[in-house]
Amino acid sequence: MTLSTRKQTGTKQGKAATLQRPRLQLALDTTDMPSALRPLNAAISQIDVIECGTILIIAEGLRAVREVRALYPDKTILADVRIAEAGALIARNCFEAGANWVSVVAGASLTTVGQVVKVAQEFDGEVQIELGEEYDPDKARIWRRLGAKHVIVHRSRDAEAAGKLTWGADDIARIRELHDMGFTVTITGGVKTQDIAFFKGSPVGVIISGRGIVKAEDPVVAASELNEAIDQTWPQ
Repeated sequence: MTLSTRKQTGTKQGKAATLQRPRLQLALDTTDMPSALRPLNAAISQIDVIECGTILIIAEGLRAVREVRALYPDKTILADVRIAEAGALIARNCFEAGANWVSVVAGASLTTVGQVVKVAQEFDGEVQIELGEEYDPDKARIWRRLGAKHVIVHRSRDAEAAGKLTWGADDIARIRELHDMGFTVTITGGVKTQDIAFFKGSPVGVIISGRGIVKAEDPVVAASELNEAIDQTWPQ
């Protein structure tokens, strides 16, 4: 092995060694609070981020965020409201309810993204951009300059229903590119324990599980199995 090769190999190993262990996020997309709180309360010891999902907030309003915040004052909470416009108003309501993060759809105007980021900074909160199937790296760089800190790379519920739920090399490339821009990258979309090893060596920041925990016979066991797979894939 040449000196140059050893240096290159050492650099690659160094980068791999510095990868952070992803956090586990529980997505609560039920249609009422009792059906959200049952799995949450059962699995909370294994959960890093609590997502009050779009469906739950549509059904229960920001009461969902307030109740979860009251129960778990030290946990990170995402209000997954998928802001498209009226950014400042919606974001302020979410942060006042107790959210740490809010989500914005990728199709929102840059003005809206800027408004949400400005409000988030008032509350020491963070902004997450939810990518669609189309991906514009130039626009993503602008989101980062505006102050958005998170992006979601996902397989949709609709794609799953159509039998198109797959991860591939393009997803890995997207994760790396977004991470290199400075984003924390979240992956979601029917992520199962057996899927996690596919992302070995990739700079994933957060892994979301929804129905895999919420619908499990034993939510804490399901969440524990996901955490074990994360530990094996990103050993510290």
